[in-house]
Amino acid sequence: MMKNRIALCALALMSGTIALAQAPQPSPPPPPAFASQTPAPAPDYAQDSAWAALPGIAGPAQTVPQGHKAVTGMQGVDVFYVHPTTYRTPDRWNADPADATVNAWTDASVIARQAAVFNACCNIFAPRYRQASFLATRDRFMEGDGGKAYALAYSDVLAAFDQWQATRNAGRPFILAGHSQGGEMLMRLLADRIDDTPLQKRMVAAYAIGIDFSVGSFGTRYRTLKPCDTPVRTGCVLAWNAVTPEADLKMLGGFAGARFVHIQGREEGREPLCINPLTFDMARPAARRSASKGAVPGEPGEGPVRAPVAGKVSARCDSGFLVVDADPALELKALPGGSLHYHEYGLFYANIQANVARRIKAMRR
Repeated sequence: MMKNRIALCALALMSGTIALAQAPQPSPPPPPAFASQTPAPAPDYAQDSAWAALPGIAGPAQTVPQGHKAVTGMQGVDVFYVHPTTYRTPDRWNADPADATVNAWTDASVIARQAAVFNACCNIFAPRYRQASFLATRDRFMEGDGGKAYALAYSDVLAAFDQWQATRNAGRPFILAGHSQGGEMLMRLLADRIDDTPLQKRMVAAYAIGIDFSVGSFGTRYRTLKPCDTPVRTGCVLAWNAVTPEADLKMLGGFAGARFVHIQGREEGREPLCINPLTFDMARPAARRSASKGAVPGEPGEGPVRAPVAGKVSARCDSGFLVVDADPALELKALPGGSLHYHEYGLFYANIQANVARRIKAMRR
C-alpha cells in the first residue's frame, strides 16, 4: 500500500501536476475521449480579463506576507508566470478560463503564493489558460488524449506569451516562472521562443519548478540554454523538486525522466536538474538551515500568507531531487511518499526574492 502511494506521488510530481498525489482510490471509470469534448473558447489575451495578474491592476499578485509592506510603483523587469494544475475534475480534459470557481482557487492558492513572490522586483503577468486537468497525467508520455490536453493548454500559454511580448513587455528584461504544469509549459516555451533566439539575452532566468527538467535536455532539446550554475548567471534555467528525507529517491528516480528516456532512447541524462535554492550554486549542492532567509509556514491555500521565518530549512541535492529538512514548527505537510510539491515556492520564499534581485543586478552591469 505504501509503495503504491509513493508511486502515485512520484507520477504526480513528474507529470507536472499535483492532482494525483493523494491516497489510492478505487479505479475510476474510463475517461471520456478527448475528441468527444468541445473545449472552451481560447482566451483573447488582448483583453485584460484573460489575465490573472497584470501590473497596475489590483489583485492577488500584489499579496505580501503578514507584517510586510507592499511595493508600489512600476518595476523595470517583467515576470511571465504560468500557474500549476488547479482544475481537478475527473471528467473534463481542460478547464474553462472563465470558470469563476477555478479562477478564485487559482488566485488564492498560487497567484497569491507563488507569482506574488516576484512582486518586490517586477511587473507580474500571469495568463489564465485552458489548463489540463488531472486526467492528463494518466498519459505518461503525452502521446494520447493527455498529450492533446496539454497541447491545448500550451497553445494558450504560447498565445499569451506572444501577445505579452508584442504589446505589453516593451522590450524590458524578463523572468519566466512556473510550477508543476506551469513548469511543463515553460519547458515547451523555452524550446519554442527562447533557446538560441534574441529573447534569451533579455531573459534574466527561468524558474521552472516542480517538474522533471532532465539534465540531458541541455545540448539536445536546448541548443544554447544552460542551467543556472551560479547565483548570478542570467539567460539560464533553474529547477528543483522538493522531498522529505524519508522519500524513496530510488523509486522517485524510476519515474523521473521517463519521457526523456522514451524520446531520447537512452538513460544517460534522465536525472532531473536540481539547483539548491538555498545556495543557487551547483558547486554548493547542500546548505544548512542558516542559509534559509525565510520559509512561509503553514499549508498553501486560502487566507493570509504568513510571514516567512528564517533558519528553519536545510536542503541538499541528491539524485536529482532536493531533499529538504524543515523544522516541524513550520507546520508543513508532505504529500504521500514524502513529496513537498505544494511548498516548492514557499519553502524558499525569501531566498528566491533575494536571488531574483541579485540576477537582475548582474544583468544590468
